[in-house]
Amino acid sequence: MSKIISIGQAAKLLGVHVQTMRNWEKSGKLKPDSISPGGTRRYNLDRIVAISGKEVPTVVDERKTVAYARVSSHDQKEDLVRQSQVLELYCAEHGYKYELITDLGSGMNYYKKGLTNLINQILNDEVKRLVITHKDRLLRFGAELIFSICEAKEVEVVVINKGQEIASTDEELTQDVQEFITVLSSRLYGLNSKKNQQLIDNLSKAVNDNNSNLP
Repeated sequence: MSKIISIGQAAKLLGVHVQTMRNWEKSGKLKPDSISPGGTRRYNLDRIVAISGKEVPTVVDERKTVAYARVSSHDQKEDLVRQSQVLELYCAEHGYKYELITDLGSGMNYYKKGLTNLINQILNDEVKRLVITHKDRLLRFGAELIFSICEAKEVEVVVINKGQEIASTDEELTQDVQEFITVLSSRLYGLNSKKNQQLIDNLSKAVNDNNSNLP
């Protein structure tokens, strides 16, 4: 079975720039053999070698798979365990050498310890593949930013339940909205101002009242 290589490895074998590979794909001259949901291009090694006229090189990719799970609060630890089990089972079934990273924090927070660790590993070329259960486990808004970083660093993104939005609890959604309200109002009126606190209280009450009326 032929090995699959990244766009960067294919470009190196052909002696061209990665952008040239992208231009060839657009023109139809040389299309990738597969494209992941995150946009990662992969090429059949034998096909690239045949085009290059070179001998088959030894391609060793020492990068690892990272499985990432997140919940918003301590009350959701059982869900974090379930996410972790799903990720570990998926990675084991596919024979991936993986590391599990878990986070406890709002989907609106870009500075969570686990997420920061994940991004640093991706930027340091330590990650080959990112596996998550749902897109919003990365961030409530802005997951596409992480996907763009992955594409730039040739990291495959696997969303196990792609196309199925996670059924967030009312509590988790409320926490995320309240955090957004707090940050926004603090910037508008100042962290300790009376007007700031009044806005937070009023909007938080509106969110809680809305959730209490949901079926």
